[in-house]
Amino acid sequence: MIVITAPTGNIGAHLLSLLLESAPAREELRVVVRDPARLPDAVRDRVQVITGSHGDAEVVDRAFEGADAVFWLVPPDASLTPEDAYCGFTRPAAKALVAHRIGHVVGVSALGRGTSVAHRAGLVTASLAMDDLIAGTGAAYRALACPSFFENLLEDADAIRETGVFTDAIEADRKAPRAAVADIAAVAADLLLNRSWSGNDSVPVLGPEDLSPNDLARIMTEQLGRPVRYEHQPLDELYTELLGHRLDEAFAQGVVDMKRAKNEGLDAGITRTPATGSPTTFQHWCAQTLGPAVLTGGARHAR
Repeated sequence: MIVITAPTGNIGAHLLSLLLESAPAREELRVVVRDPARLPDAVRDRVQVITGSHGDAEVVDRAFEGADAVFWLVPPDASLTPEDAYCGFTRPAAKALVAHRIGHVVGVSALGRGTSVAHRAGLVTASLAMDDLIAGTGAAYRALACPSFFENLLEDADAIRETGVFTDAIEADRKAPRAAVADIAAVAADLLLNRSWSGNDSVPVLGPEDLSPNDLARIMTEQLGRPVRYEHQPLDELYTELLGHRLDEAFAQGVVDMKRAKNEGLDAGITRTPATGSPTTFQHWCAQTLGPAVLTGGARHAR
């Protein structure tokens, strides 16, 4: 049995679809979801559903009973400190992993472990601490070490459509890996279905090439058939903007520290190889996903 947390999120929905297509008949699927109505009817009929938050001790205790493997994804809560949002949320699950002797866990984490800025990278530092917490349970653990997602740009779809501008706090010419969430889900599916691995390790998912914000703007201009330019946002302005959205002050600082660390090479510690790269190009993603969202005002995906 495989347990999937956050099955209606961007990565989780892709993963659940892949597992429903590929899992052998003997492999049962169980999902943990706050609102089962968000699951398509065809999906609800094929999985076991545990209703509630996977940050709740009673919920994960029920969810992990009899399970062999778990897909773990923390939905960051901006009303909490980074430590509480990641490790605090995960502690009940860590206890349940031990209690139910779960054999394998695949978790969504971040690049940066082993770099000189990993200890001051805000949300990423908290995510790496979460990995250590899970690794300490005795389960075999694979942390998907992810860069920034292509899908983050969907938050700028309205601005791109209306003004031709997207904004971030990353230096305009800083190249870094970026990946599509569908590729991350595919790596997770392979690990969950082929559980011959043991021990604890990171599995980088780097996308096919490093891209800077200026590269993104150039490719979007080509794919969307309209001018798109990048506007760099200073970190102090980002912090003020986040507070205006009522984020916890420590969480907002965690976002700023993460962006600063990315500007200092946080995502540059892993070499891209056939094993660490992933196939979806930004050009393809723009044509398939961003283009419809920008050109027709289609619904944006949550991260």
